[in-house]
Amino acid sequence: MEHQKELDKIIQTVQERDIENIYLVACGGSMAALAPMEYYFDRELAIPCKVYTSNEFNYRSPLALGQKSLVITRSHSGTTPETVRACEKAREAGALTIAMSMLGDSPLAEAGELCLTYDYSKTEKVDLYEGDSALAYRLLLSLLRCLKPESEKFTRALEQLKGIESIIEKNREKFRDEADSFGKALKRESIIYTMSSGPFYPEMYAWTSCLMMEMQWVHSNAIHSGEYFHGPFEITDYDVPFLLVRGNAATRFLDDRAIRFAQKYSEKLYVIDADNFIYEDIDEDLKEIFALIICGKILRDYAEALADHRGHPTSVRRYMWRMEY
Repeated sequence: MEHQKELDKIIQTVQERDIENIYLVACGGSMAALAPMEYYFDRELAIPCKVYTSNEFNYRSPLALGQKSLVITRSHSGTTPETVRACEKAREAGALTIAMSMLGDSPLAEAGELCLTYDYSKTEKVDLYEGDSALAYRLLLSLLRCLKPESEKFTRALEQLKGIESIIEKNREKFRDEADSFGKALKRESIIYTMSSGPFYPEMYAWTSCLMMEMQWVHSNAIHSGEYFHGPFEITDYDVPFLLVRGNAATRFLDDRAIRFAQKYSEKLYVIDADNFIYEDIDEDLKEIFALIICGKILRDYAEALADHRGHPTSVRRYMWRMEY
């Protein structure tokens, strides 16, 4: 209920403002978690939207930043210095700032004009509807409904999102064996490339940067399916592994083209196909939104399975949180 109150306050405030541009600002996994919003804002609204990594936003702030800007910032702990500063900078410029964090009393939450928190625990089970992924999409859908009131599909999506717990658990169970097989097969690989497009590409960026390079010390690179044929496809070979998400959004053709080529020349192509997800009672025109949430959870299981077979826990770090940087 507390999170819904925060959402209601956000929407009420947005309704009172004249929004002419939207900026999504964060670092690493938090930036990747915000980035799919850009796809939907671009597809549904005439309001321009751009994603920034926090310090780039700080050092080359957009000229259009001002009183008619909506700036959404995110940091899991709420303590990322670059993101806190970005939120402060946006607020100083007169923008409406939304700070998303698991803690309502974090530096980021205090820096934002408005705050959206979510439930998180490393030791206890959390209701997924109140967790980070669902709250991000509740924010996205609520904003779309507010800024495009003539469309009723966002209201349907918000209602159907209430069943996300069951949907996620069924999909994780369905892909459990595939995740384990992936981890077992690639446990000794020193590099794993990923590919996808559209709103799914940020998930692959997060998987490479956070789950592979940060948590597994495995060399990785997220290749946009549309960019694969403009340089990166030259590294394709029979022993080069790829993990590709075949999305169900408007850019699926890009993924299919990449699959057709990669499966000819690589014997280690692994595809997670959004068409194979369990959607239960989700309306057809809403499946791509739910596919993103499902995909994120399945990708995490793939990474955890790899970590288990490698004997390298995802909690281990060499530098992060251990020294000044």
